[in-house]
Amino acid sequence: MGSRMRKTRTRCTEVWCRIGRRIPPGQYAARLSSVQPSDRPATYPFLRPGVMEALRAWRASSNLGFAAYRAATAGSIAACAARPLRLRTYCCSAAAATTNQKPPPQPPQNRRRSASTTTSDRDSIRAIRLKKVEDLREKGYEPYAYKWDRTHTTKELQEEYSHLENGEVCQKLSVAIAGRIVARRAFGLLVFMTVRDDAGTIQLYCEKESLTEDQFEQLKAFIDIGDILGASGSLKKTEKGELSVYVKNFEILTKSLLPLPDKYHGLTDVDKRYRQRYVDMIANPEVADVFRTRAKVVSEIRKTMELFGFIEVETPVLQGAAGGAEARPFITYHNSLQRDLYLRIATELHLKRMLVGGLEKVFEIGRIFRNEGISTRHNPEFTTIEMYEAYSDYESMMNMAEEIVTRCAMATHGKLKVDYQSYYPFNNAFLIPNRELKSLSKDHGGGRPCILLSKKQLELTLTASDKMLNLLKMLQEDWLESVKVLHYKPVHPLDMFSMRHAGLTERFELFICGREIGNAFSELTDPIDQRSRFENQIKQHNAKRSAMSKEVKTIEGEGDDNDYEVSLDEDFLTSLEYGMPPASGMGLGIDRLVMLLTNSSSIRDVIAFPVLKIQQ
Repeated sequence: MGSRMRKTRTRCTEVWCRIGRRIPPGQYAARLSSVQPSDRPATYPFLRPGVMEALRAWRASSNLGFAAYRAATAGSIAACAARPLRLRTYCCSAAAATTNQKPPPQPPQNRRRSASTTTSDRDSIRAIRLKKVEDLREKGYEPYAYKWDRTHTTKELQEEYSHLENGEVCQKLSVAIAGRIVARRAFGLLVFMTVRDDAGTIQLYCEKESLTEDQFEQLKAFIDIGDILGASGSLKKTEKGELSVYVKNFEILTKSLLPLPDKYHGLTDVDKRYRQRYVDMIANPEVADVFRTRAKVVSEIRKTMELFGFIEVETPVLQGAAGGAEARPFITYHNSLQRDLYLRIATELHLKRMLVGGLEKVFEIGRIFRNEGISTRHNPEFTTIEMYEAYSDYESMMNMAEEIVTRCAMATHGKLKVDYQSYYPFNNAFLIPNRELKSLSKDHGGGRPCILLSKKQLELTLTASDKMLNLLKMLQEDWLESVKVLHYKPVHPLDMFSMRHAGLTERFELFICGREIGNAFSELTDPIDQRSRFENQIKQHNAKRSAMSKEVKTIEGEGDDNDYEVSLDEDFLTSLEYGMPPASGMGLGIDRLVMLLTNSSSIRDVIAFPVLKIQQ
């Protein structure tokens, strides 16, 4: 009976708290008297027969004490029991019933938001892991090791021992591996972990029987996802067919203090991917494949150049005059020399000096710096290869372009047909035509020599070719007019006039999928003509600069692209007066070539650490 009375009082208290308005006991009578008796059940649904008696009993109990409470509630309980409706039914209003229900599952977007690690969670995890570092050192373990001798990579183990049967254990074999823990699952006396190294992943099978008591406790208490671990033992293939290292000994090589991104959602913040490329590579292993491909491309280019007898040279990054291209340079100051210096905008002029000095085939792979805009195709610093060959013209550079692109495509894909961004109108970019195609060169648009490629003609390039097509200028943005080999007038102060077409220059540009990959021409060797062109270039630049200085800048703090000085490179002009042999030269953008071969839409995807805006 006492238990039932306590339950009744509890339910009455719940009713009092669930009315939503929370009427204090002193104001209850006044508010109740203001409501007509016939309207009371509608205004306050809980004011129904049986419930009123319970409420009065609860009020009386607060004033009369426990003895009066027992006497008052006995009648109310009896009255409630005599009615078909129970107190439990009347005490719960619609709002209260909703409150008692389990909350509905959160929508996917909320689940995604909760999955991301907030700053407070990140700090708390870091504090916990710092404590683990201290505890490890107190126990005599160094969480940041000096060395670990490994016998195999994960890929080598997967390839050499994939023949093992399910459940088979190689007890006589001893292996040692190392890598980052990317997954961890504990089941009582058994712990599974997935370790990833540069070559791949493999599972660690950690059983308590094969480890010491101290090691197994350390495994469960101190090792987290993200730690770098060294493990040794035998090989085992689980019953489910998973090749695993049957761990008999392990060592924490590096204790990670910060948590990795959620494995289901990964690192989806594009800006953070570029700012913290190291996290991007951990969360998205395919990102590392892009940079492996980039390394293959650079290596293949270097091999190709050496195969054709070119010598790699190094030219200065800091220069007294920014020349070789028309671009806004970065300016720095040398304290000891007390002079301004410029980060190079091209390697051309110094490579030509090498031709003057007697080297006949030279090239350089290096960084170029231009203080200009940023986009998916442009980065302020980018990598190019520039090459120059004495006693040749621009057609020789066409052959070099063909060799470089075909060899890079074969080294990375094993074929000359690659998919790139579902490029319209063709899903595939045919990188190289063969050598048997008859000339498609014809007059178009006022007698301008160019090459036209229709869709039908493009398909023919797979079985035929011509030197004019070997420059790979197919699939330009306007796919009907795909290649422009010769130009009306020199648009660059360093190219040579054509001997066969008066008023035109010997020059070509390489476009693939609408993106400029390379630029080449027969080089100007006349020092007098070269000086005249440089002087005209400076006059045109100064005219643009003075005209822009008179206009009001549209955006405060945004400078004019022409607001910089251009000066004559007297030393280069002097070198030409000593005599430079006839030559051709070409520059290829390595970043854009890698974009093509890795199916990357942005140049930032193929540069490990691109230049970004300051993070607010």
